[in-house]
Amino acid sequence: MTSTRPAAPRGVLGPAARTAALRRMRTEVMDIVVIGGGVTGSGVALDAATRGLSVALVEARDLAAGTSSRSSKLIHGGLRYLEQLNAPLVREALRERSLMLDTLAPHLVHAIPFLLPLTRHGWERAYLGSGVLLYDTLGQGLARIGPGGDGTVPHHRHLTRKAALRAFPSLRPDALVGAIQYWDGQVDDARHTMFVARTAARYGAAVATSARVVGLVREGERVAGVRVRDLESGEEIELRARETINAAGVWTDEIQAMVGGRGRLSVRASKGVHIVVPRDRVHGETGLILRTERSVLFVIPWGGQWIIGTTDTDWNLDLAHPAASSADIDYLLATVNKVLRTPLTTDDITGVYAGLRPLLAGESEDTSALSREHAVVSPAPGLTMVAGGKYTTYRVMAADAVDAAVRGLNRTVPASCTEKIPLLGADGYLALWNAREALARRSDLHVGWIEHLLHRYGTLAEEVLELAASRAELARALPGAPTYLGAEAVYAVTHEGALHLEDVLTRRTRISIETRDRGVEAARAVAGLIAPVLGWASADQDREVEHYLARVAAERASQQAADDATADAARLGAPEVRRLGHTAEHRPPAPALTSTPTAPTPTPTSG
Repeated sequence: MTSTRPAAPRGVLGPAARTAALRRMRTEVMDIVVIGGGVTGSGVALDAATRGLSVALVEARDLAAGTSSRSSKLIHGGLRYLEQLNAPLVREALRERSLMLDTLAPHLVHAIPFLLPLTRHGWERAYLGSGVLLYDTLGQGLARIGPGGDGTVPHHRHLTRKAALRAFPSLRPDALVGAIQYWDGQVDDARHTMFVARTAARYGAAVATSARVVGLVREGERVAGVRVRDLESGEEIELRARETINAAGVWTDEIQAMVGGRGRLSVRASKGVHIVVPRDRVHGETGLILRTERSVLFVIPWGGQWIIGTTDTDWNLDLAHPAASSADIDYLLATVNKVLRTPLTTDDITGVYAGLRPLLAGESEDTSALSREHAVVSPAPGLTMVAGGKYTTYRVMAADAVDAAVRGLNRTVPASCTEKIPLLGADGYLALWNAREALARRSDLHVGWIEHLLHRYGTLAEEVLELAASRAELARALPGAPTYLGAEAVYAVTHEGALHLEDVLTRRTRISIETRDRGVEAARAVAGLIAPVLGWASADQDREVEHYLARVAAERASQQAADDATADAARLGAPEVRRLGHTAEHRPPAPALTSTPTAPTPTPTSG
């Protein structure tokens, strides 16, 4: 019989909730077990839970530890896919964008403008203008494209060169003859993924991170669950489930290998690198989208920074920690500097991150030409696999995966309803936003802090404010990270599932890419704040800080390397903080970078 255990209160993912989730995994037979805590896996858990199914979600590292925290942080249809004549993919993605802006996550997804420079007179404005008009029309229909506000996306507009330079003074006048301005959505991908998982927990899903799948449970040919190792305790659990859904992204092949035989999905990893520079290095009131020889390059406003990216190159080395090389960084700088009055240099860079896109492999050797559409297959009874797709369409992928899996349950299951299920923090968000000045007065904080919290937590900002009011140090900015309150670090552990220092610094906050020292100064203070909640002794705090500093050093070393192989070896000099054992994700430091290293054998994880 399906369990009717009550949902965790308000979707809390603290240490006690993880303990309770693992207890359920030991004792219950779930309807669905989901492998992977990225946006797709979290979306699968939410979709299944809101259909009334019992659900377990296991993730080897942290929520959004992989691809789902390292995107361009856009919720968009993809203008370039229109040029590839893939209107159905664009239409689907733009419908999801509208849902997130208006209903599902208005606190996390916001519309921002982009400038598309024109470099030729005449035909180019007509050609690109017609494409952007179609983009607007596919997105919401001409009747719903409004002047802004209420979650609507403003209509595009054509600009002269003079008007474009007013909007983006850092552009070189000779780099454009005019421009088109259009709007798209922006999101903090890691926080959004975490909110999807928290909302799944709110509806009854058992969610456990640091829970690595090490094998499948078989009953003859049928997959009847997974064997899970708790990487915090070393305990191994047999988690039995009627259906298993793999949403492990670039680790799809490793999960397929557990089934035996040749897999039915072929996924290739494409590396995308982004650099982060301070906002004052580039003067502009809008983002930029630049057409390149192979793809596009975005210059995206991100609080007090700009995010510039991305690259699109094949990657067959370590999947857990893709490394940005100096060649990647030089390419981004050279490309963006073609249009800037004052060129950027490596000294301007405050942060760098690299992620892997799980692309459905085809005949093309060029990753930029591989499919961004998704596929759902069932390689064995009881096992469903979903791969490919775009961050924006995670909800559609999740619904398709659950639709395929529930065919094996031999009972009627309701259809997906997630298009009507707001994420935690969304209900009442606009009302609380309108009352932000009154909330600031009650909290004795500047209204700027309240706006910051509302954009990151929605109506759950009130929980963070309650925590800040409990201790003076929690109402102050973090040392070395002045845009975050101490309460946010503690809340990341008590409510958002963070188990390690790097979870807080790299995903619950973005201190690791937003501060010039990559979070080194903040590390010790944050470790001290979260230690009591996690039960850390002084030695545990030291170990967590040392690991984080080693991670930062390894990333900096990799970014000095000239090629992928050398960068990979440098990045792997810092061991994984979770107890993954002696694998590709947890190695002793690389002895030297004088020879070309061999490609490591990846270990299944996700995110």
